[in-house]
Amino acid sequence: MNHDRPDGNDGTMMDGSLPIARSPALTLQSFLAEVERRAFRHAEIALRHREDALDAVQDAMLKLVQRYADRPAPEWTPLFWSVLRSRITDIRRRRKVRSVLVAWMGSGEDEDAGPAWEPADPNPGPAAIHSDQESYKALAAALRALPRRQREAYQLRVLEGLDVADTARAMGCSEGSVKTHTSRAMDALRKQLEDWR
Repeated sequence: MNHDRPDGNDGTMMDGSLPIARSPALTLQSFLAEVERRAFRHAEIALRHREDALDAVQDAMLKLVQRYADRPAPEWTPLFWSVLRSRITDIRRRRKVRSVLVAWMGSGEDEDAGPAWEPADPNPGPAAIHSDQESYKALAAALRALPRRQREAYQLRVLEGLDVADTARAMGCSEGSVKTHTSRAMDALRKQLEDWR
């Protein structure tokens, strides 16, 4: 007799206990595994620092698990990107305060320059790897040149694939603003990345 399966009538186990809800945690875990790499690239472009980007993504994932795991799965995507966006803003503020203190006290520290990107597939030849790295650097530089709201809208709508409503929730603005920011970002990127078309 299998005590791990419901008896089919009222959802209780054969021994009378309720089934353990395992699927929501696994579903959240798979969501986080699926979004992790893209979130890291998003944070790395915004922060220009690998370790800060890792911290931001890990903090956002932890907060999603701790505070929003009980929310329905369709809400996780806008919630996650909203939390990550807030974390990126916090790190930028912390940096600004630090730079003021460092300037006031004096220091020879240097900020890390630019993102370090590793291609998803380690098997392509050197030419393909170089081309991928160069195109990513060009995209990262073009995205950094955009105003912050345009960059966020583009990354969430185009790179992450969120719909307008979810993007508006993640950014804390109206759907009309999302459309405007995305359109302006795409126009600017088309001009900047003409050579990569």
